[in-house]
Amino acid sequence: MSIPNDLRYTKTHEWVRLEKDGLVSVGITAHAQDLLGDMVFVENPAVGRKLAAGEECAVVESVKAASDVYAPLTGEVAAANTEVEEAPEKINQDPYGAWLFRVKPDNAGDLDALLDAAAYQALVDSEEH
Repeated sequence: MSIPNDLRYTKTHEWVRLEKDGLVSVGITAHAQDLLGDMVFVENPAVGRKLAAGEECAVVESVKAASDVYAPLTGEVAAANTEVEEAPEKINQDPYGAWLFRVKPDNAGDLDALLDAAAYQALVDSEEH
């Protein structure tokens, strides 16, 4: 399973990437989509919605289960990826390319509190044993 080093991660299996424009892209990890299976539905938060870190803000649904997606940091939703809403299987094909939504963070420093790739790998390993 790949865990890109240039991303940050949450304990609830979201990945987070700081973009050049200062926005933060959020998606679900390869591990999460492996557990869920074939994606069939995505519901993103509305653009303009204020999110609090840890808040349930989106839903991904697979043939096996529905799962909440949590805001990795506090901020305002700046964009929702309509491509994955229309074709949820893109998450299975490329979990790190298929972002769900983008957030304008209230404090970009909050990214530093998220897990790095090594810490996320340790979390996944601990869950599998």
